[in-house]
Amino acid sequence: MNSSWSRNTDCECENLSHRLEYKVRVRGTLFLWGSDGIASNRTFQSPVLLHFRNDKHGEAVTFGTQVAGGTQTTIGTLQPGEFFTLEIQDIAGVFASCAEESTVFCVIKAS
Repeated sequence: MNSSWSRNTDCECENLSHRLEYKVRVRGTLFLWGSDGIASNRTFQSPVLLHFRNDKHGEAVTFGTQVAGGTQTTIGTLQPGEFFTLEIQDIAGVFASCAEESTVFCVIKAS
C-alpha cells in the first residue's frame, strides 16, 4: 500500500494527504467502518475506498459488509499480512471478526 502504514503505529487516527489512516484491534467482531447502529445505507457521489491490511503477526480475520437493518455479507478471510480494498457505497458498515486477536490497518480515500 504505502510506507506510512509502517510508521507511527501508536496513532489511532491520522489524516494524511486527503486520506484517513487508522488501526483497529479486532477481538470478536468489530467494525472497520460504520456501525451496527447506522439506520440507513451510506451513498457517496464519488465512491470511497477502504484499503485494509491484516497485521503480519496477527491471526486470520474474516470480513464483510453490513447494510442498514443488520444483514451481513461475508466477503472472505485475510491471513496475516494480506490486504484488500472495498468500495464503500450503499452500505452501513464494514465488519471484521477474529477468533483470537489481530490488528487491522485501514486507509479511507476518495476514489
